[in-house]
Amino acid sequence: MGLPGVVEASHMRHPDFRAANGRIFATINEDDTRGMAALTPEQQADFIARAPDTFVPAAGAWGRGGSTMIVLKNADAEIVGEAVTMAWRRISALPASKSKAKKRSLSKKPKAKAAKG
Repeated sequence: MGLPGVVEASHMRHPDFRAANGRIFATINEDDTRGMAALTPEQQADFIARAPDTFVPAAGAWGRGGSTMIVLKNADAEIVGEAVTMAWRRISALPASKSKAKKRSLSKKPKAKAAKG
């Protein structure tokens, strides 16, 4: 993807893209027809105003929170790249995900000393 620290993984049987903190900032659905960028509600409104055939709020609370669906058949690479980069910046600024923080704390536990016998 060309952004520092990005890891491609899988979430709910479809590809996702995670920032270095382990949090998802973008996804692609199973049939590669739609993507998602985790924007702010303000960013979402801007992209919808600029390209209403490409950007659509996700359903329910996710959409109200800024999760934005991208209709890939209507997508222009430049504006989608802009949206995904904004999502990456926003998500990268957050603390590590719970699972990433848990893995980190598990790796820092002191090792048990071997019993003398």
